[in-house]
Amino acid sequence: MTTTASTATAPVADARALALAHYAARSVLEHVLARHGATFQQQVALRAAITTETPQTSDDLITQVQGSLKADPADIRATLDELLAKQLLVADGAHLRPTDAGRELLAATGAETAPISARIWGGIPAEDLTAAGRVLALVTERANAELAALTA
Repeated sequence: MTTTASTATAPVADARALALAHYAARSVLEHVLARHGATFQQQVALRAAITTETPQTSDDLITQVQGSLKADPADIRATLDELLAKQLLVADGAHLRPTDAGRELLAATGAETAPISARIWGGIPAEDLTAAGRVLALVTERANAELAALTA
């Protein structure tokens, strides 16, 4: 069996490796979003509004985004206000609904990032992705439990 330099010196997964991968990938997305006048938190909130099956109140969206980003609820509320001001979300009574412009923004940034994601993820063996998925799910579960204990 031949080992390449990258597999022979591959780092063991740890918090630093996870953080480096996260911030590298997030920076790519933020670069694309900036060209469209959007921020990462706006994209996460807009995606939450678009992908839900039932209409969401601002409190519902704040809870969803906070669950994903662990961001301050006041900051998330400000993000929702920004999306309303940009007319990417619209108030419909107590609910916030995505507008056509909001859906188009998410579609455009998704289309722009798709080939980049394909280059980043391409060629990684399925079994490696499956193992990484299991590890990341476990790390997320444990970190969420630790955060809950710290904030209780």
